[in-house]
Amino acid sequence: MAHLQTDNMRGALWMLASSVCFASSGMAVKTIGAELPVPVVALGRVVFGLIFILPILVRHGPRIFYTKQPGWHLLRLAGSTGSILFGFYALTHLPYATAVSLSFTRPFFIILIAMIFLGEIVRWRRGIATLMGFVGVVIMLGPTDIGFTLPALSALAAAASVSIALSVIRRHAATEGHAFMSWFFVGSVILLAPVAAYYWETPQGIQWAYLVFIGIVASAGQYCLIRSLMIAEATVVSPIDYCQIIIAAIAGYYIFGEEVTIWTGIGTVVIVLATLYILFREARLKPVPEATPAIKE
Repeated sequence: MAHLQTDNMRGALWMLASSVCFASSGMAVKTIGAELPVPVVALGRVVFGLIFILPILVRHGPRIFYTKQPGWHLLRLAGSTGSILFGFYALTHLPYATAVSLSFTRPFFIILIAMIFLGEIVRWRRGIATLMGFVGVVIMLGPTDIGFTLPALSALAAAASVSIALSVIRRHAATEGHAFMSWFFVGSVILLAPVAAYYWETPQGIQWAYLVFIGIVASAGQYCLIRSLMIAEATVVSPIDYCQIIIAAIAGYYIFGEEVTIWTGIGTVVIVLATLYILFREARLKPVPEATPAIKE
């Protein structure tokens, strides 16, 4: 692990590239989501993402799907697929900056899942930080006309869903890494296909280009994120992921004509500070830091 320090700069660049990819794919989802049903957009994301990583699957062959723990893969698959559907619905129906900010509640759900389902002990510092994170959500939504509407609840459901997936991955990544990738891309296509078929509207012209862009760029964002966390310290590079919020605020104002309210700003600051505290606290307690921003689907 001695190379981590010297690779922090390169890891930061990978993380920045990841943030730009996810922000860009999110803008495309918001744009095309106004024209096509969300399940159709979600299916496009996983189909073209599968095509993007197909060379990796072919190179490894059928053995990349081998696992002794199919139950964990199915749970991860359900969480990841749910996060795509819920997250795309939120992006489509919420102000862009609000949807992106709410997606950063993932660490709070991870702690709740670890405490309730995995029996981990959550000490008072992390407990207070988690509580403050959800206070930030209330600040962001409560005084505004957004409120706890279906799109806002969908954004929180997306964060909770991806937290389930991440908890499984953290538990079994050492032995199931490649299988997680293959099961996700193939399994998500299988799960989303019937839902998309029910709401099907055939994309036209430029809409196909948007779907291809979303699938490729979101998959590239995942790759960049993983590369960053492989070669650098999480406490150094993970805060860079919050660049997404800045990009979202600028894009929301100039591209989608959205005003960022004072409540959105205050709530976002509270959420970011709480997640950063959790990140650095975990880094102090563990010999090898883990990444708080986690993975996106």
